[in-house]
Amino acid sequence: MSDSPATAAAVLEAVRALTPSLRERAAEAEALRKVPDTSIKDLEQTGFFRLLQPRAYGGYAADPAVFYAAVREIARACGSTGWVASVVGVHPWHVALFDPRAQEEVWGADQSTRISSSYAPTGKVTPVDGGFRITGSWSFSSGCDHADWVLLGGLVTDADGRPVDMRTFLVPRSEYRIDDVWDTVGLRGTGSNNVVCDDVFVPEHRALSFGPVTALSVPGHEVNPEPLYRLPYAAVFTTTISTPIVGIAEGAFDAYVEATSKRFRVSYGQQVAEDPFAQVRIARAASDIDAAGLQLQRNIAELYELAVRGEELPMALRARARRDQVLATERAVAAVDLLVENAGGGAMRTGPNPVQRAWRDVHTGRGHAANDPERALLLYGQSALGLDIQDTML
Repeated sequence: MSDSPATAAAVLEAVRALTPSLRERAAEAEALRKVPDTSIKDLEQTGFFRLLQPRAYGGYAADPAVFYAAVREIARACGSTGWVASVVGVHPWHVALFDPRAQEEVWGADQSTRISSSYAPTGKVTPVDGGFRITGSWSFSSGCDHADWVLLGGLVTDADGRPVDMRTFLVPRSEYRIDDVWDTVGLRGTGSNNVVCDDVFVPEHRALSFGPVTALSVPGHEVNPEPLYRLPYAAVFTTTISTPIVGIAEGAFDAYVEATSKRFRVSYGQQVAEDPFAQVRIARAASDIDAAGLQLQRNIAELYELAVRGEELPMALRARARRDQVLATERAVAAVDLLVENAGGGAMRTGPNPVQRAWRDVHTGRGHAANDPERALLLYGQSALGLDIQDTML
């Protein structure tokens, strides 16, 4: 890591220093429909993509609180860049759970290798001698143009076609193609295109079952003893989705307050900043955004503290993390809606207005499967009532 800051805290400071440039490139990201190469290179130089990477391969294996704090800073400046940074940045954590042979294939020759993903099991999986063959198209692989490997979800079935296992398959860039199909209203700059495989062989050591992942007992623990890799997949990945949405809401709040301090409402003949109703909206939005971020921070901090001490991670805490994660997204989206309702017609003009961009981005991010509130709240309710939870998303 000779070209990166020496500590995870220094990475966070470097990311903060970079945010003005990311903000300036937000419109460019939308026009390109992907994060500009310059932004990815700049983030690489800060050391951001190594925050959750194992120390054995030049990473920091950092406290996840630092990673999520950096994601919020990035998303505050540019929603699309924050989303891609969060998603691509968390994949080293997942690869660290794989068989050591898979980790060596990914990082052995280049420790700066990046990985994208598409976890929905949309492709066909066929068990064969020594591994699996996979075929199909996987959607919404954010940042895939900047990655050399991809993590793909797939269902393994028995002879009768019944699902018997859910696995994640790790595939190199040489064995899949990218279909450029991402053209959306929000998060336009994420480049969340389709990944297509045509009868690709994936050896057994590059196919990780969700069972061991949920049980917190995986092959990667043999070589990565850091407590970071003892955290539950569901908490880590769903927080990875909600955190940039909270960061986008923070950026919208900043832009709204700045604009409101200068705005004159002709219809009422007053400065909007003097309107008590606008002042109340600012207070409510700020509180909702703070609550969203603080709950996410609290749960990850408690999980990580237990992992550091080598203690069991209680199911009640894991369920609470999912509960608060989906509600964090809801609060962030509601806060942006509250501000937009009082932002005036000018805020909705096409162009580089940060408030309307944030409004589009949070609503698009809200549609991610990790933000399904009923499913997550049901799990928490079952846990609180002492019922058996039959779900791998904890």
